[in-house]
Parts: sequence; structure tokens; C-alpha cells
Amino acid sequence: MSIPKTLDLHMHSTVSDGTDTPEELLARVREAGLELFSLTDHDAIKGCERILAARRADDPAFLPGVEFSCRDEDGKYHILGYGYDPDTEPIRRVVALGHGYRMKKVTARLDFLKTRFGFDFPAEELERLFSLYNPGKPHIGNLMVKYGYAETKESAIKDYIDQLRIRSDYMRPEEAIAGILGSGGIPVLAHPCYGSGDELILGDEMDRRLRKLIAFGLQGVEAYYCGFTGKLRGAMLSFAAQYGLYVTAGSDYHGKNKLAALGETGLEAAEDRPEGLLRFLKRIEK
Repeated sequence: MSIPKTLDLHMHSTVSDGTDTPEELLARVREAGLELFSLTDHDAIKGCERILAARRADDPAFLPGVEFSCRDEDGKYHILGYGYDPDTEPIRRVVALGHGYRMKKVTARLDFLKTRFGFDFPAEELERLFSLYNPGKPHIGNLMVKYGYAETKESAIKDYIDQLRIRSDYMRPEEAIAGILGSGGIPVLAHPCYGSGDELILGDEMDRRLRKLIAFGLQGVEAYYCGFTGKLRGAMLSFAAQYGLYVTAGSDYHGKNKLAALGETGLEAAEDRPEGLLRFLKRIEK
């Protein structure tokens, strides 16, 4: 594979909390002219299986991905996994673990909204919600807007849903990393500078977190991300160089559920490709 001029390695479909089906996403990738892309649904690999089935011979290169929501004593992490073997037990085990936690959180959030605010939804809406593979906060937020409990999805999440703090039932980062590595994949820290809520992680705290995750087997950082300023991007590129980590680039595209545009990673404005990204691209060729 030659070095792609355009790529996006972080996006979501309706299999998690995006608004495009995997097949629609593939069509949008074609229209956008991306040369390499990855679908990284939350705690799910079903969308990747659908894209692999729908791809044409002349389609852009595709790298199967996944994103795990994790937490430990130091806070929240999102761990991306790339190039795993989807038919192996380690990745399927952590996908099932993450999916189970996600479904428990949906139930807890609905119970909280009903008990705390009196928000209730028709049985057919709840049945439709639970029929989704990985429903999350955006799905509940959209329901709240539909039934007049909030003006926007964003306010539904910020003003109501996020008032419930769920501290237990999270996958730990070492579990996600072990599952990815055990299936031959590459674990990467997504949007590293962003923690819980408005938390911004920099300097010594970022260094401490990275050293801990590297000890678990972390191999890369998403230094190019749609929401990063030049300063944040530069900090993560420095850490990647310091620790010999791979570098990836992603938009975190969710369709209508987020403002990020497909292919909007920050990499498109860069004159050169960082060494960590070149090594990553060479690795996934194998």
C-alpha cells in the first residue's frame, strides 16, 4: 500500500452511536475520496463485518477497528484497536464485556431519568431503543427531544443524562489492551488529551498515564484528532516520538450526532507525515 494522502481512522456507524449505517458510511467514504479508513464502533465489530461484505474491489483500503470505553482509578480512557483478527476469542471476549456494560448503563440511565425527573417513554420506543446493538446517550437524548423533555440532544445529555455518575461497570484499559493484543491487533489511545467531561490532560499527568498504558501494551496515540488545537497535536506528537509510539489520525465522525466531518482529522493540513504514522501504515501492510 502506498502512503495514503487522505485517511480517517476513527468513525462510527449505527452499530454504535453514529447515524449512518455501515453501508451508508462506505458510500460516504467513497464520495469523500478517502484512500484509507477504519470503522471504530464502540464495543462492537459487527459494522466492520458488514463493510467487509459490502466493499468493492476498487473501494478505499479498509482497516477493521473498534473503540472501547474504559475507566480506572485515574479516570476515563478510550482505547482504539486496529487490525485484529475478528474470529479470535480475545477480541470477541472484550467486545462482549463492553457491550454488556453498555446495556447496563442504558437501563441505569433510563431508570435515573424516570426516578429523578419523571421522564418516561412509550413501551414501543423503549423496545426500539433496546433493539439497537449498542444504544447510548445520543439515542436517549434524541428520545428526550422527541417527547419534549429537552430542546436539543446536547442539552439532554449535559443537563440531565450526565447528572448520573456511573462509576462502576467499566472495562479497565488493561482489559481492552489485552484483548486487542491477544487477537493480533494494535491498541491506540483515542483523543488522548480529553478525559471525563471537560477534563484536559496534559504535561506530567499525560506522561504518567502514557507510561502506565505502555506498560499494559499500548502501541499508539491518536495525535491527529478533529478537536485538537495545534498545541495539543504537537504535545502528542512529542510524546509519540519520546516513547516510540505509532501515530494515528481520526475525525470521530458520528454522522448527524456530532459536528465532525468525515476526513476532518487535522492531518489534511500537515505538510509531512510524522514518522509514527509512517511506521503505523507500514505495520498494517503486513
